[in-house]
Order: sequence, then C-alpha cells, then structure tokens
Amino acid sequence: MSQKIAILGASGYTGAELVRLIATHPSMEIAALSGNSKAGMSMAEVFPHLRHLDLPRLTTIEEVSFEGIDLVFCALPHATSQSVIRELPRDVKVVDLSADFRLRDLQAYKTWYGKDHSAPDLQSEAVYGLTEFYRDEIAGARLVAGTGCNAATGQYALRPLIEAGVIDLDRIVIDLKAAVSGAGRSLKENLLHAELSEGAHGYAVGGVHRHLGEFDQEFSAIAGREVKVQFTPHLLPANRGILATIYVDGEAEAIHRALSERYAEEEFVLVLPQGEHPSIRHIRGSNYCHIGVVADRIPGRAIVIAALDNLTKGSSGQAMQNANLMLGLEEGAGLRLAPVFP
Repeated sequence: MSQKIAILGASGYTGAELVRLIATHPSMEIAALSGNSKAGMSMAEVFPHLRHLDLPRLTTIEEVSFEGIDLVFCALPHATSQSVIRELPRDVKVVDLSADFRLRDLQAYKTWYGKDHSAPDLQSEAVYGLTEFYRDEIAGARLVAGTGCNAATGQYALRPLIEAGVIDLDRIVIDLKAAVSGAGRSLKENLLHAELSEGAHGYAVGGVHRHLGEFDQEFSAIAGREVKVQFTPHLLPANRGILATIYVDGEAEAIHRALSERYAEEEFVLVLPQGEHPSIRHIRGSNYCHIGVVADRIPGRAIVIAALDNLTKGSSGQAMQNANLMLGLEEGAGLRLAPVFP
C-alpha cells in the first residue's frame, strides 16, 4: 500500500527535488502539493522538467486536505514552518526542511534567527535529522528537523573525528564552497547571472552564519564541552553542490581510519582511499556524500574534504531518507539514483 505524501512549498527547489525523488519511490504517492505563490498552476508550468509526471495541481496550504495523508514534507521558508506545522493534525508525521526546529535550545534559536520560537512545545519533540547519527530516534519520531546543508557537510566529515578523539578540538577550520541553489528560488539581486557568474565570494564571514548554531550544538554535545569551529562559506557560480575543505590538527592515518570505521556500513557516505579527495562533479543529483583525507606537508596536520549535493543529501534526499525510517520503509528506497556526470 502506498504512503500518501503532501509537500508544502513544492514550488521551491527542495520541493521540486522531493517530487523528482518520490517519482521513483516504490511506496510513496504524492497526494497534495502546495505553493502559495504558484497556487492554481500545474507543476509542469512551474517546473517543466517534471511534466512527464501525473501530479496534483498546486494549491494554497489552506486548501490542502490532510485526511489520509501519512507524512508531510514541509519545504517552507524559515520562520514559516513553525506556525504551519503547529496546525497540522497530530496523527500526521512531518519532516521539516527549514531551520525552524534544528536548534534544541530556544535561546540559541533566538540568538541565531533573531526572534522567539513560536512553537516551543513542538521544538521539544523534534528530532535532529542527520540520519546516520540519529537513526533510531528518527524512526520513532513524529517531527524531524532536517539539517542545514552546510551543517550536514561539515558534520559528516567531523563527527567521527570528535567521537574518536583524533583531532584537536580547538583548531578546526571549515572552508566551504556552496552552489547557488542553496539560497532558494526567490529573486535576489546578488544571485543574478551578471552578479554571480565568473566569480566566487565569501559570505557571512566572521562567524555569523546561522549554521554555526548547529555546529556548536552538535559538536559540543559529542565532546562534552564547548567546541567552536571557524567557518567561512563561499558562494560558487554553480547550480548544485557543496565542497567543504576542513583543516585539522591530527594524524591523517588515524583520521582516515576513524572515518572509514564509522561509515563502513553506511550506504550513502563513502570514504575515499587515503590521499584521494572528492569533487562536487561526482555526487551531483545523488544522495551520496564523498569524504577524502590527505596528509598536510606539515607533520601532525591533515585536510579532510567532503562533497555532497545540497539539494539531495543536504536537504530533500536526507528528508526522504528520514521519511522512509519514520514510515517503516526501507531506508534507501527511492534514493539510489546514480550521480549525474558530466
């Protein structure tokens, strides 16, 4: 029997990516699609690459009937999900792709997002959605908070190293490059082709990027003490992909061993042979994360590089992986599409 799925915010990039993935899922059926700014339109009009699919027309959220819906993907802007999810029926499972439920501490949420949380009761039940590390909790959850795509990339590279105690926790530098789709589909002057192409630039420089809240929360919990990393993201003139180059103090062999052992049984996180490093070309359109380790020329230092597709493993693919667990389905169902190359 198919699981009935609703996608709220289906007219954005992550919504379209969810539709693309669910189209090949053996046990999911899209029953409702909302996109307030595109209400009344067909998905073929909004996303012509999906015209071959038989999909419901886009409606407003208020017009969606949740009767018979098993799970809702909420792909709405930050600060919008809180009020929407609060009104959903309690028997409907929810995977939220926004930042609204990622931070457990309500004061931390206010610090990073500049406002009080409007659904603190829901925050207390939300499970952090980094699948490979919260699998059991996700399987029993009603509400799962998808991670930030940058935060996921850094955590896949660093969590096993913090757990294994093979790096200096006070000397971690994350230099990250992110493709433009991570900024969403709404019109922004700095994302115009003439403003963005043929260049790259840092943003949120100096420790003000909101995904630092997730790094602080997760790394400190693992270490049992405060861990603060240096993190600078850069915007690439590319459509998809994140590449994080991470500088750490530690022996490359021990670092590679810790990553290899932690991910030995994980289908979607692949550790490359030592000395090799990944490219966003090799994970495009897939739910895979590639991690490489290279020894630095300076003894006792190493470079860890992680690559994933921000729309798939960093967002919608992760969301589906979590939904599979929440619905009691096979975790990798609908997610084994090979990367697109070239």
